[in-house]
Amino acid sequence: MQFHHHGYVSGDPRIQEPAGTGIDRPAELPDEMDVLIVGTGPAGMIAAAQLSQFPNVTTRIVERRPGRLAIGQADGIQARSVETFQAFGFAERIIAEAYRITEMAFWKPDPADPSRIVRTARPVDDPTGVSEFPHLIVNQARVLDYFAEVMANSPARMTPDYGHELVRLEVGDGEHPVAVTLRRTAGPDEGAERVVHAKYVIGADGARSMVREAIGCHLAGDQANHAWGVMDVLAVTDFPDIRTKCSIQSEAGNILLIPREGGYLFRMYVDLGEVAPDDKGAVRATSIEQIIERANRILHPYTLDVRNVAWHSVYEVGHRLTDRFDDVRPEELGMRTPRVFITGDACHTHSAKAGQGMNVSMQDGFNIGWKLGHVLDGRSPESLLATYSAERQVVAKDLIDFDKQWSTLMAKKPEEFESPSELEDFYVRTAEFPAGFMTQYAPSLIVGEQSHQELATGFPVGKRFKSAGVKRVCDGNPVHLGHHARADGRWRIYVFADAARAGEPSAVADLAAWLSESPDSPLAATPAGADPDAWFDVKVIYQQDHTAVDLGVVPDLFLPRVGPFGLIDYEKVYAADPADDIFAVRGIDRGGAIVVVRPDQYVSAILPLSATAELAVFFRPILLTRTLTA
Repeated sequence: MQFHHHGYVSGDPRIQEPAGTGIDRPAELPDEMDVLIVGTGPAGMIAAAQLSQFPNVTTRIVERRPGRLAIGQADGIQARSVETFQAFGFAERIIAEAYRITEMAFWKPDPADPSRIVRTARPVDDPTGVSEFPHLIVNQARVLDYFAEVMANSPARMTPDYGHELVRLEVGDGEHPVAVTLRRTAGPDEGAERVVHAKYVIGADGARSMVREAIGCHLAGDQANHAWGVMDVLAVTDFPDIRTKCSIQSEAGNILLIPREGGYLFRMYVDLGEVAPDDKGAVRATSIEQIIERANRILHPYTLDVRNVAWHSVYEVGHRLTDRFDDVRPEELGMRTPRVFITGDACHTHSAKAGQGMNVSMQDGFNIGWKLGHVLDGRSPESLLATYSAERQVVAKDLIDFDKQWSTLMAKKPEEFESPSELEDFYVRTAEFPAGFMTQYAPSLIVGEQSHQELATGFPVGKRFKSAGVKRVCDGNPVHLGHHARADGRWRIYVFADAARAGEPSAVADLAAWLSESPDSPLAATPAGADPDAWFDVKVIYQQDHTAVDLGVVPDLFLPRVGPFGLIDYEKVYAADPADDIFAVRGIDRGGAIVVVRPDQYVSAILPLSATAELAVFFRPILLTRTLTA
């Protein structure tokens, strides 16, 4: 973490100085705002946390509940989400309090006595080392708390506006074209209604989204006609793997066991069997006592003595997806830009057993958050906003296709499998998808072609930037290159050097001069008076050992002077770690490469060090405020 560049900081360095809308932020909802977010679920809160880094953008987030969520239904945190938490600054703290999944046990009927279950396999959770971050289990409410902390500590000083529910939404004309009618659900004015106006609205209001309904989108899909009881419980049991994630199949049905944070609590998804077509929701009346009794039958010969139930529910598996994620109807494509967006469960619903709901929802919010920030901050044209629906709908479709396979397998009876190891084989074979790393955005306004992919094979264009270890030159500290990138709305340009040393004539020196001086450089768009790295975070990684890199001859571009005192930022110059060379680990060509990364951590372009013209062409349509030549 870097601080003191605006003066000595004696308190918590995570608390940023208020700026823009964060100075004298009104306690009450204003009549007009730039962005109104409806719903404080994971998608809404991460979008708000991202927008809170843009203090010139007025953002408010409303929630019908009177206060914070106490008990969240979601609990699975995939490694991709923990990478995202790192960007928001709380990965280490949430890892410390969470349960960490390292392996999964599979239990099946004992061939010698099918009335009993036995453990048949215990594969590791991340067999390929897809991320340096772990797979976690932690209450959704705590995730929301951390995002609320980021918002409150941000320059915008954002806090949720609790006790407001959406009644109506209409899109009209004018500077603030979205009219939203809100009703108070708590407080002395409960029941009162008022209309506020926004430039943009994000609907993060769940599967029964009124925002989705207002813009004419509908969830379409199917019901699986299979019911599950889910319960978070404290219990005494002789089942030996109670603190290990388990898939349990028996003659009496199936259980997915998820240990929870804290060392004692655990969750069980208990198979309640097929639901008759004419059930009309009657299965949802299944009592907690019936769920516990069913769990005991499945666990035989082990027993479960439930002492306390923190939460329980009954649900039927369904897979539904909207046709679009914004308010632009098919006949309007290319004719106008969107004003209203939907995220998370408002767009896609599926089973909970693959642990994807909260994770995919947060990536929805991260995606639209930085894009709205760039448009409203005057960095990018409104055309950027059309990429949200185009990108995230494909991801949601892939998720639902995967979840149909996984939930179908989870509901199978032991005798229905083609092979005894079919379930665990699928779990291992598809591990990268539920971990959140199979997303690959197609070429678009903000994703280039793969013309130069061979220069950095470990950073596939369109996929998330997969970090790796490097040495920081200024102090010799081993660090992860990607961990220095914060969710601050900046583009990243990683310059992987050729074989020349710092100070020698090289392609890196030529690139640095062009980026610093050329009117075609994307850095030329940075507003006058701002820090030189305010919009673009440019880093260099040399091939030599850090002791062979002389900071005195490194180009000034990589040692920018920042803050009111013009202090030198030394943390943009890195070297390959001889013990774990990033050039070898990530397939970086020894002739060097440019890796461009979006504010939400996805690789946008791979280019040769000499490809200044291509770099200019890539950024030209993305940057609104610029001195770049046409």
